Amino acid sequence: MPVLTNIGFLATCKDEGQQGEIHPIKEAAIAWQNDTISWVGQESDLPSEFKNEDAFDADGKMVVPGLIDCHTHLAFGGWRPNEFAMRVQGKSYLEIAKAGGGILSTVRETRKASEDELYEKASGFLKEMAKLGVTTVECKSGYGLSVEDELKTLRVYQRLGEDQPMHIIPTFLGAHTIPPEYKDNRQAYIDLVIEEMIPRVAEEGVAEFCDIFTEESAFTIDESRRILRTAKAAGLTPKLHADQLTSCGGAELAAELEAASADHLEKISDKGIEAMAEAGVVGVTLPLASLYTQEEFLDCRRLVEGGVDVAVATDFNPGSAPSYDLPLAMMLTCNLGRLSPAEVLKGATIYAAKAINRDVNLGSIEKGKSADFAIIDAPDPDFWMYHYKGANCTGAFGKGEKIY
Repeated sequence: MPVLTNIGFLATCKDEGQQGEIHPIKEAAIAWQNDTISWVGQESDLPSEFKNEDAFDADGKMVVPGLIDCHTHLAFGGWRPNEFAMRVQGKSYLEIAKAGGGILSTVRETRKASEDELYEKASGFLKEMAKLGVTTVECKSGYGLSVEDELKTLRVYQRLGEDQPMHIIPTFLGAHTIPPEYKDNRQAYIDLVIEEMIPRVAEEGVAEFCDIFTEESAFTIDESRRILRTAKAAGLTPKLHADQLTSCGGAELAAELEAASADHLEKISDKGIEAMAEAGVVGVTLPLASLYTQEEFLDCRRLVEGGVDVAVATDFNPGSAPSYDLPLAMMLTCNLGRLSPAEVLKGATIYAAKAINRDVNLGSIEKGKSADFAIIDAPDPDFWMYHYKGANCTGAFGKGEKIY
C-alpha cells in the first residue's frame, strides 16, 4: 500500500463550496491501494498501518489531483502548420479553407491514416501530457466524417483506454462539419449521422458522449437538437461546441437537453448563462483556441458569478489549438478569463471531471477515488500560475501507477 509523504501543500479540490475553494491540507500525506485512495490527511495523523509501506517523497512540493483535459481532438492525421503562418498574417478562416485548409484538410489526412498509425501518434501525445500532470483525457472523433472512419477513430480511443494508465473518455463528434462528398446535400449527411453513425457507435459501445459543433455556419440549433435527441435516446450523453462564433442559442440548447457540458461559449448570452446554471451544465473554457485564432477570450467571471461551474481544457487539435499544454490553458484563463489560480485549478480537476460525468471517482483527492495526482514544483496554486514556467510537474500518478 504505497504512501506519498512530505507534501507541503495538498489541494484536494473537493466538489464543495464555490469555484475557488480547493480545500487545502498542509504537511499532508496520501495512501492508496492498487488504484484507489485509502487515506488522505496531515502526515502527523498518518495511521500506523501505513507507516512502513513503500513511500514516495513529494519533497515539500505541492500536490494536486491529476489534471483532467475534458476537451481534446486527440487522434488525427497530419498537421496544419501552414495555416498558423497564414493566420498570423491576417488570413481569415474562409481564405484558409479556400486554400485547401481547415477541418476538411484534417479529414483527408485522417481518412488516409490507418488505425495503427492514429494509435501510435495519439499514444505519443498521451506520454507528453502525462509529463504535464494530466491523468485523464476526453477524446473526440470528428475527423473521419464517414461511418467507418469515425468508428476507426473511436476504436483507437478504446484501445488507448485499455492500454494506458490514463483515463480515456471517448466522444463521438460525427457532426463536426459537412464532409466534401455531401456539400450539395447536407440533409443526407445529417440523416447518415442519425440513422447509421449513432446506432453503430452505440451498438459497438465505443463512445460515451455525442458532441456537435452548433453554429449557423456548422449545424443549426434545430439540426443539433435532432441529432442530440437521437444520441440521447441511444444512450449517449450530449455535449456541445456552443456559442463560439455567434450567440446562436447553443448554451440554451445544452440546458434544454441536460448536456454534460457546453464548450467554448465566447459569445454566450446572459440567458444562456442562466439556463446552464439552472440545469447544472458545466461550461468549458478553451483559451488556447482563442489564442491561436486571435479571437475574443471567454470572460469566465460572468459564468462563475452566474452560478455556472467552469472547467478548463485545451481543445487540442491540429488547426485551431495545436497544443496539449493544459497548465498553459490554466494560466491563460487566469490572465484573460479572469479566474484566480485556485478557480482554474478546480476547473482543471473536479469541475473538469463533472464535464465528463466522472466526478464520482475522479477530479479530487479523497478516500475511495482513483489514485491520480501530480507533484508540482510550486508552494501553492497562486505561485504556480503567477511565476509560470510550464507545468512544473516533477511526478504524476495515474490509477495508482507512477506514469511520470
